Amino acid sequence: MERFTVDGVTLVGSRDADIAFGFTERTGGVSKPPYASLNLGSHVGDDLEAVQHNRLLVLRALGVENLYNALIIPNQVHGDDVVAVRNSGAGYLESIRERVAQGADAIVCTARQVPVMLCFADCVPVILTCGNNGFAVVHSGWKGTYARIAAKAARALCEETGVDPSAISAYIGPHIQGDEYQVSDDLMHKFSLQFDTIAETASRLLDLSACIRQSLEEIGVPPCAIHDLRLSTVRLNDRFFSYRAENGTCGRHAAIAVAL
Repeated sequence: MERFTVDGVTLVGSRDADIAFGFTERTGGVSKPPYASLNLGSHVGDDLEAVQHNRLLVLRALGVENLYNALIIPNQVHGDDVVAVRNSGAGYLESIRERVAQGADAIVCTARQVPVMLCFADCVPVILTCGNNGFAVVHSGWKGTYARIAAKAARALCEETGVDPSAISAYIGPHIQGDEYQVSDDLMHKFSLQFDTIAETASRLLDLSACIRQSLEEIGVPPCAIHDLRLSTVRLNDRFFSYRAENGTCGRHAAIAVAL
């Protein structure tokens, strides 16, 4: 992966493979404070035209602005529903949009030229790829992490493409880090019962990416194929949006992928 900037829009990702993907940063857009400036979430109170323009800027940075009308963005509900996208027909994509508007937190895509974007501001973004066969984009907050949504999406990607989990690469994007995310005693106990990587401590600091890594390794994704950027949305609030650091009023950055 590389950090690259196109016309002021910065992503960390890859543009060189059959699947282009990246995690956006918050600069280079047209949104005004408190959503400045590359806000990609339409549900936070920002001007909708600004959000739509920002989304176009991201596609342009990936070299696929011509695919704006094929863009899929689900209504994220902190669940574990995974929706598959299998072709790029206009009518089919409209039916997919109707489905994901009801709620979905992971999209598996085996169709060419269909960009998929999910939005974040502390929760964990995960992008899964398997060569040029397809990809998945996953939203994993604490509820999704507990439900192992990344592993569920990886299994679905294997089913859709016929590949083995050992062929999957996982990319964990910017999120609130394990030394920043303090939770309740009850939630810490709940996670410690499900994930070997989590131990109950007095600090109650929960490392979501460690849980995601464990869940992926359990289904056969090689440890060496799980790439964690280890970028903090809280400490790097000048580069990423953070719900906690900005007291609940902020924009959303994104994870985006498209098969070329």
